[in-house]
Amino acid sequence: MARSIEEKGYRNTSVADVVRIARTSRRTFYEHFDDRDACFLALFEATTGEMMEAIAGAVGVDGEWESLVDAAIGAYLDSIAARPALFASFTHELPALGRAGVESAHGVGERFVDLLVGLAETGLRERPDVVARALERDTAVIIVGGLRELMITALEQRRDVSELRASAASAVKAIVRATMLAPGAAHERSG
Repeated sequence: MARSIEEKGYRNTSVADVVRIARTSRRTFYEHFDDRDACFLALFEATTGEMMEAIAGAVGVDGEWESLVDAAIGAYLDSIAARPALFASFTHELPALGRAGVESAHGVGERFVDLLVGLAETGLRERPDVVARALERDTAVIIVGGLRELMITALEQRRDVSELRASAASAVKAIVRATMLAPGAAHERSG
């Protein structure tokens, strides 16, 4: 499914394309998926799951907080840059799948929020000298939603998403600095 979408888009991808590329049978396809849309939703879940694993793996507890934000943003952008046509397809096609697409997109957004909140909680436990407060869920929603919209716009404009590293990291750092850091930590660690 991913390869066909990258070659000719989701709308032009058929079950026949998927089974041909996968070198499998229609019967095998339908043993795993109810239809083409179900396969697309499974691909979305798997691809964004891999992205979240990359982000979590890129962020440790050692190092300056700014470099941890840079690492998370870098993993996010690298995932999109590796497969821009696929991510563009997700943003355009999920709403067209109706309730199932909207629910899947919402669920993934919630998991991204959970990931950010969890990473911040780890920072609070491991680095109380730097992280003074937990990341509020509403703030995490703003970060996730803002980054998502930035990526949608960049993909629609066919921009190289790697060009967005500095601006995305700067915005997230400003939010973190304003909402989570211990007094003085922002100044001591950034300069």
